[in-house]
Amino acid sequence: MLQVHNNHELCAQIKVWKQQRKTIAFVPTMGNLHQGHLSLLHAAHDQADKLVSSIFVNPMQFGPNEDLSKYPRTLEQDCKALMEHGCDLVYLPSEKDLYPQALAHITAVQVPDVTRYYEGESRPGHLTGVSTIVLKLFNLVQPDLAVFGKKDYQQLQMIKKMVRDLNLTIDIIAADTIREKNGLAMSSRNQYLTQQQRQQSATLYQQLSHAAGQIRAGSSDFGQICQSAIEILTGQGFVVDYFDVCSRKNLQPPVNGEALVIICAARLGSTRLIDNIEV
Repeated sequence: MLQVHNNHELCAQIKVWKQQRKTIAFVPTMGNLHQGHLSLLHAAHDQADKLVSSIFVNPMQFGPNEDLSKYPRTLEQDCKALMEHGCDLVYLPSEKDLYPQALAHITAVQVPDVTRYYEGESRPGHLTGVSTIVLKLFNLVQPDLAVFGKKDYQQLQMIKKMVRDLNLTIDIIAADTIREKNGLAMSSRNQYLTQQQRQQSATLYQQLSHAAGQIRAGSSDFGQICQSAIEILTGQGFVVDYFDVCSRKNLQPPVNGEALVIICAARLGSTRLIDNIEV
């Protein structure tokens, strides 16, 4: 596996592969890899000639009350895992490579509508930081396809819309959420849960599944379904940010006949967990 540390090295290798008419699959990450990340590599592996990943802890997507310095960095074991899962190249840029100017002076990519609610309200600037860095990486890697997980559902739909709106010739592949044995969606944040909180955390997916079951059974009182779930989660020690039913396509309030997704975010102790289930 090749390890490249700056834009010049990356673009030189991509140019060689393009000249050889190799197709490229891309999986961007912030490192601290778990089985959820590795499942994205697995989904990408057989769909292109070359598999590229990146590890970059993106400062632009961290809010003023979110500690960038505390984000876990496990570069050595991450690179080993990438190599074991068939990655051909990992891009390891410095902040200067991707943000040559101060963040306040960087051109930002804002994706309207789909970012209006949920994470867009709860973490102002976060999704703009994600869309901006993803577009930068797309421009550098020039992939034919890229794989993103459904766990970050709003992020996934935002990236799909950005690709459509900006006429990027990149196929966006959505990979299913990988879960712990108790149903908790795998996340780098899960390591901050205490043993007791890990046991409690099962309630989040249980309530998503219960709400989905009610809708599939014909209930259309989404407000009551969500309020009931919020009350149960609160009783189990969660501080609920949102638990809502919305359109899969644009995360707006649903209209009759639209495919739905139930989307939620809640804190358990100091750990913020997000999850969703398609209906």
